[in-house]
Amino acid sequence: MLLTAIIIYLAITVAVGAWASKLVKNSNDFVLAGRSLPLFLSASALFATWFGSETIFGASSVFLEEGLQGVMEDPFGGALCLILFGMFYLRPMYRMGVLTIGDVFKKAFGKQVEFFATLFMVPVFFGYVAAQLVALSLIFGTVTELSLLQGIILSAGIVVIYTFLGGMWAISITDFIQTAMIVIGLLWVTVMISQEAGGVNEILSKAPEGSFQFFPDAGFTSWLNYFGAWIILGLGSIPSQDIYQRVMSAKSEKVAVQSTYLAGGFYLTFGLLPLFIALGAKVLYPELYLENKQMLLPSMVLAHGGLPVQIIFFGALISAIMSTASSGLLAPAALISENLIRPIFRKKLRDFHFLWILRCSVVFVALVATYMASRDSNIYELVAGASILLLVSLFAPLTAGLYWKKASKTGALLSMFIGMSVYWICDNQELAIESHVFGLLASIFAMVAGSYLFPNKPEETYELS
Repeated sequence: MLLTAIIIYLAITVAVGAWASKLVKNSNDFVLAGRSLPLFLSASALFATWFGSETIFGASSVFLEEGLQGVMEDPFGGALCLILFGMFYLRPMYRMGVLTIGDVFKKAFGKQVEFFATLFMVPVFFGYVAAQLVALSLIFGTVTELSLLQGIILSAGIVVIYTFLGGMWAISITDFIQTAMIVIGLLWVTVMISQEAGGVNEILSKAPEGSFQFFPDAGFTSWLNYFGAWIILGLGSIPSQDIYQRVMSAKSEKVAVQSTYLAGGFYLTFGLLPLFIALGAKVLYPELYLENKQMLLPSMVLAHGGLPVQIIFFGALISAIMSTASSGLLAPAALISENLIRPIFRKKLRDFHFLWILRCSVVFVALVATYMASRDSNIYELVAGASILLLVSLFAPLTAGLYWKKASKTGALLSMFIGMSVYWICDNQELAIESHVFGLLASIFAMVAGSYLFPNKPEETYELS
């Protein structure tokens, strides 16, 4: 019965994608839903941006081992990103009226920076989508006899179909349905766990010592690494196409700002529920925890929850992961089409052709992500690595381009390459401080120094509005 319910849910999702294809008339509809999303669709789409495998599987298992200190990146960093984006980045970018964040780099620094920023950004999403495919495959493997690889291929096929057909319209509509499933499912399981364990206080009292320590121990290194954990998603996901396309799909600037704040609050609130559920599951069923930490929650529900709980919970899991995966497919597809292919064939192809290039790019990204998923099944590492690459290469240039008049094209290029290089060098060393902190500091320094040493020539002045 559970498998039947999952199949019906997946069929409904694909049907929504097919219906949403009727709303897609051009590339702007496909990438930004025609900039017409109301608040409830915009906020739910943003909430669902990262609420996927890393929040439910990755963060919950890390929390059980390291406590709150181990999950500063997600959900706390994810909520911080949404709030900061709404406060400082949304308004200037929304007023540009461009299709991708690659276009923002173009307006700030010119075509060369647009090209390299896109090259830096696109590969990031491969690992991000791969993590979601692994998570979906693990779920399918729990309720069926599919192998990990078979589940990955099936998962990729389902997500590709409705993203290919409906683009951002399909993602936004399914996100609203999926958000409702996530909220209902997590609340239901939270209540179930609390009742079985004898109450919330009973679960919290059995948490390992230090599980709820929010701030680090005294010491410069500890505080610097604490800061480093916050900024992986908190700053690293700001220069990202997935959050950009969801925010810019709102029907007005005011709606876009409101949606970031609502989504940030929801993300932090409901992002903590999987941590509590995992703690309760460990207390009640320690044998499941020892068997497979990443699969603790679904294994617990499958073994000890009734059929209604199973249907709601697995529906919520699949909802969360499919939403994140579809966004991760569309984001690089938009960058490839708009910022790599369109400049070459701008005069030869019409928008109709680019719409199909977008759809083909979705398939290409899915194929690469499927290959990566088959090679690495650690969900938390796949996602964290993706955000770090954006943090050390693109955060400083984007911020400077929006707010610093002296920011130059050369400074932006140096910031990208030096930040990434320093990160890679430090990542291969045994250092007390996280390597991405050095990468970010190097990127900021290169941005400032490069802009002062190599200012834009008069003919290299770019307009942001």
